[in-house]
Amino acid sequence: MTEEHLTPPTPTFFRFPDADTGIAALEAAGLLTEDGEPILASHSHALDVIGPIVRGGEWDEDGNVITEPEVLDGWHLNYRGVLPDGWDAYAVWPEQPVRVWAS
Repeated sequence: MTEEHLTPPTPTFFRFPDADTGIAALEAAGLLTEDGEPILASHSHALDVIGPIVRGGEWDEDGNVITEPEVLDGWHLNYRGVLPDGWDAYAVWPEQPVRVWAS
């Protein structure tokens, strides 16, 4: 008997120009429920909606901004599965991803 090892799919990171474009891409791919909520997992995919990425910033104990955070361009998500049509145009390969899939 030989042992077969399956290679997990490569995590793919996506940056859409804005939330409307990202939500439209999810809808076109059939990845939204009837209520417009993302379908986060099925037997054929896994989806991690990140949205805007915010780095840094400092607030006092009352929640007042001391140092403004940096908001990165785009609306972000991570996706594993067969690549939906047209998504390749939004694929990015960050050097330091904000979130990754567990190993």
